[in-house]
Amino acid sequence: MFRGVNIRACMAGLLSALFVFIAPVAAESPVPPTSIPDSTPLGVSRERIARIDEALSAQLAKKLWPGSVTLIARGGEIVHFSAHGALDGKGDRPMQKDSIFRIFSMTKPIVSVATMMLVERGALKLDDAIEIYLPELKTLKAFNGGAEPAALQRSVTVQDLLRHSSGLTYSFAGARAKDIADAYAQNDIETFSQDLSPDEVLKRIAAIPLAFQPGTTFEYGVSTDILGILLERVTGKRLDVLIGEMVLSPLKMSDTGFTVPEAKKARLADAFDSDPMKARLWRWARVENDPAARMRLGGAGMVSTAEDYFKFAQMLLNGGELNGMRLLSAKTVEYMLADHIVGMAGTPAAISGPGYRFGLGFAVRTQLGMAVTPGSVGDANWSGIGGTAFTIDPKEKIVGVIMVQAPTNRVHARNLFKNLIYSTVVK
Repeated sequence: MFRGVNIRACMAGLLSALFVFIAPVAAESPVPPTSIPDSTPLGVSRERIARIDEALSAQLAKKLWPGSVTLIARGGEIVHFSAHGALDGKGDRPMQKDSIFRIFSMTKPIVSVATMMLVERGALKLDDAIEIYLPELKTLKAFNGGAEPAALQRSVTVQDLLRHSSGLTYSFAGARAKDIADAYAQNDIETFSQDLSPDEVLKRIAAIPLAFQPGTTFEYGVSTDILGILLERVTGKRLDVLIGEMVLSPLKMSDTGFTVPEAKKARLADAFDSDPMKARLWRWARVENDPAARMRLGGAGMVSTAEDYFKFAQMLLNGGELNGMRLLSAKTVEYMLADHIVGMAGTPAAISGPGYRFGLGFAVRTQLGMAVTPGSVGDANWSGIGGTAFTIDPKEKIVGVIMVQAPTNRVHARNLFKNLIYSTVVK
């Protein structure tokens, strides 16, 4: 297994080894050269890789999203990297492989990795109570099955924020936390409508009860956003600066961050204006704004490219290292990919699909047959509400990244792509 990936060298190696077909941006896929063997040394089929482009072209005809960028690697080698369709709904600019996407919740794994890097350095511990760093939250209360909130049975911990067992929720959460979700919306906790400061967000969070006692229930929500504020307090650095120094720079993720610079705005992909979810979500991740002037959303605020996120995902698959740069120990990555919500209430399948539980920043597969897509026990993934998704499979040494901007069709996009990934594996 290759421990690191040099993208330029990798591409040259692919051509000389004659085991990959990479499609052009155009919707039509040319017939692959007949000299390429059907089965490669990496155990993927050239013919089946070509079918990925055909399937993605068919989605464009259905107007499910303007365009896509997809990347698959096995054993550290890229075996598929294609751009299809248009950059946005106007259709006058082709999608490019280096197009930039709002990744929303795919921000969470990056912030989770930075957190565990700080744990490895001794800057904080997973069992630390969050009020050590966020004293504004020391008066939090939680609903405990009664009509009125009660005192916490134990403090919210850093681990609770990572695995979404803090009792924090989202304003668009389900009915079981509706009153609290309504309070989030009224207080603009996710900052859909305005640019709140981190301090103001903490002040408003402190006044709203937790949906559950900490550590008892998995409830997807703003936990990673609060974790981002905590990291800022621990390090004394803004989250965008911290993530840049700890993760993005070492991995050479030069097109990833909490804003899109003016020089790169022409590369920013967009959803169809007709997508009913677009207007609200695009207000949430205002990536054109200066991150110094607003809260850095640790749970939803970043942009990236398929190639950049591949580097991050390959680092995880490699056990914390890429191209000689080690971010985490192999044991820490193994720990992050374990099931961290054993015995808890809640419905992680509603977020990540059947067969999956939740680790420290990712969904982790614990059942092979219950899931709706192929894979392996132990594979991990996460996605963004805007339509992006990634998956890693340690058993099969697979990385997959799909980038689209299609909030309404996001589940279809990621499940379709995962089916296509595993359709290429022949040994």
